[in-house]
Amino acid sequence: MTKEKKTIKSEKTSIFEKFMEFCHGVKTESKRIHWTDRKDLVKYSISTLVFVVFFSLFFYFIDILFAFVHSLIG
Repeated sequence: MTKEKKTIKSEKTSIFEKFMEFCHGVKTESKRIHWTDRKDLVKYSISTLVFVVFFSLFFYFIDILFAFVHSLIG
């Protein structure tokens, strides 16, 4: 019987109450986040940029190689 009352009550909650419950959940979960410190953030950002530049140049040279081979064949 209490289960039926809970489902009826949850169906009758307003959109504002659902939004406030959502905001409360977001606030609770944001307290659990482990933020990295500045040193690690800089380290990861630099390594990401290095990888992006490396693979950009790699695929650029592969493209030039394929274009050269294609010009020899065609």
